[in-house]
Amino acid sequence: MAKRETTTRTVMYHNPRANLLKQLLQGGVSLLLCKQITEGCLQVSCIRLAGQGNGSRRPVIRKPASVRKHVIVSECRRCSRVRYINTTTNKTKPKGATASKGHTGEAFEVMYVFVCFGGCVLAVVTMGIYSSLLFTSTVVFILLVCSVDPSCVHAWVFGIQMLWQTFWHLLIQYREYYLHEPVSIRLFWAVSSLMLLTQRITSVSMDLQEQRVRLTLNASSKRRACATLLPLVSYILNFTTLLGGPLCSYRRFVSFMAGISLNPPPNPLGLVFLKLMQVLLLELVRYCLVHFLNTYDPSNSIALNGILWVLGLAGTLRIQYYSHWRISECLNNAAGFGFWVHSPGDSPDWSGLCDGDFWTIEASSRMSEFARRWNATTASWLRRLVYKRCKRFPLFMTFSFSLWWHGCHLGHIVGILTWAATVKADYHIHSYLYPKVSPRWRKIYTCLSWINTQMCVACIVTAVELRNMSGLRLLSTTYIGLFPLFNIILLFILLKLNTV
Repeated sequence: MAKRETTTRTVMYHNPRANLLKQLLQGGVSLLLCKQITEGCLQVSCIRLAGQGNGSRRPVIRKPASVRKHVIVSECRRCSRVRYINTTTNKTKPKGATASKGHTGEAFEVMYVFVCFGGCVLAVVTMGIYSSLLFTSTVVFILLVCSVDPSCVHAWVFGIQMLWQTFWHLLIQYREYYLHEPVSIRLFWAVSSLMLLTQRITSVSMDLQEQRVRLTLNASSKRRACATLLPLVSYILNFTTLLGGPLCSYRRFVSFMAGISLNPPPNPLGLVFLKLMQVLLLELVRYCLVHFLNTYDPSNSIALNGILWVLGLAGTLRIQYYSHWRISECLNNAAGFGFWVHSPGDSPDWSGLCDGDFWTIEASSRMSEFARRWNATTASWLRRLVYKRCKRFPLFMTFSFSLWWHGCHLGHIVGILTWAATVKADYHIHSYLYPKVSPRWRKIYTCLSWINTQMCVACIVTAVELRNMSGLRLLSTTYIGLFPLFNIILLFILLKLNTV
């Protein structure tokens, strides 16, 4: 058992909101939520395990008997565990103390209600009757959280949610391929939002299972139980991430909500305007690519033109994702989400919620790099949900679950399994060839690797986005499908050499 070192300091806070935040943040503690802070003396005791850095401190708040009840939520910077510290004392206020207006528990509840209500309205307006898919998942999840032990809740949540999502995926395929009926765009939006909701729900269930988040439900007090569940419901139905993401952990969501109230971030309008200009530029590039695609017919041209045509199509499809992610970032930043607090004098950092940057992703010279950077929050979620939990074939199991989560269309099966094979091939090919390349030739090797990555990504994106046989026929007629096939053949050759 590691010995514990305890460091205690007592500070008189004359300006409770500013000074308390300043002292705790300087001590390595991230203060996420404070329902009510009044003037008085607070004794902050930080317990630190021996051998660990300052990032593992956890605050324990001791108050004099005259200070009112408040709740503090803290997050460890290293292990990201959240602690809810509820303290109650006498109801009498200290002489001369005044409560901070706008930072009471009621004000926080109003904020969470606003975020949740905004998500409900957005769901009903965009999805109509199909918004019930999201509300059903939310109600079932809350019931499971209230009735199932935290150590077992993830298995129940994961199983029920994936079965519910799979049912609607199969219903869409039944209408499309068997009945040949047009599917309502509202249903597509609902299922897409349901996929994002699956990310948030399973993220919370894993936090509960790993004890990173602890929810104390008091059955004797309905108001306290509702106050505990309200942030959770607001997180699930948050209007800023309902339709487009990105995935934000529950701990970070609570942190952002507290930061908006206790320490409002700087005005994000300038940054939002800049990102909207980037969206317009991306859409201009996409318009030029669409004009190029309409000019040529890939089936009646030479092989090189066919390859360039598929590259242009894949670029057009990827730009749609980049624009979508940028618009989602703008919405989150405009609402105050995504701001990181740094030292005074540093430039504002709004990168807390980001699914990927155009230049960073497109500059990837390896398939494994592209897989990690593309849709970064979803990639992190898959890594945590599947890759780290599988003892055998974690890479294959991760991509197989991604295939299940996306809906198991024919194009998804071919594209995602090809993606898994090319990522596996990238690991073996790079580890075999890179040490043999002299330093003066490594830039050329990187350029060739980047071209190979672009070709493989173009095949994967085309197959996944077109979803049916038309995408596979296009890849076969333009010969661009030979690039991932060549990588897979090299993978089998290297595996054979390693076993000899």
